[in-house]
Amino acid sequence: MILRFATVRDAEALAAIYAPIVESTMISFEVLAPDVDEMRARIGTHPANKPWIVAESDGTVAGYAYASSFRGRVAYRFSAEVTVYVAEHARRGGVGRTLYRALLQLLARQGYRRAFAGIALPNDASVALHRAVGFTETGVTHAAGFKFNTWHDVAFYECALGPLDIPAHDPTAVDELPMSVVKAAFAIDRA
Repeated sequence: MILRFATVRDAEALAAIYAPIVESTMISFEVLAPDVDEMRARIGTHPANKPWIVAESDGTVAGYAYASSFRGRVAYRFSAEVTVYVAEHARRGGVGRTLYRALLQLLARQGYRRAFAGIALPNDASVALHRAVGFTETGVTHAAGFKFNTWHDVAFYECALGPLDIPAHDPTAVDELPMSVVKAAFAIDRA
């Protein structure tokens, strides 16, 4: 498995991973799966300080993870919301954990202090994944989403990425990180 930054050329693979999650599960609260053009737009328009990464296995994208803005107000600029999706054939093989560890490491080196994730419930696998990479539950919002004629709760999780000091500057853009930092984040622990 190799990790790398996502590009618009990955749109078809990412859309294929995400479509069955949207169409058949309540894991995503989207109800219409984005097509390849929409996925291309999402990848292509993400801010320079919010990485999208993919895991490839045997030349095939096995999963992806990305960061987005946590909230719209300026005071939230040191926080990021994170998401990971893994292809059905690659689940339970460590892909999600590997992607998250790399993403969280990049965010920490960029200067983010907290990562947040929302998990539509029930979703034992996602809860276990988030706990395994260092997230702790902060609370549950009840009946937050309505999909497939059912109300779903959402559990919120946070992960500390850095000290709560007074930052010297806003988070750094991904492409401004030293290559050694990116290589270290993308190095996969084979143990």
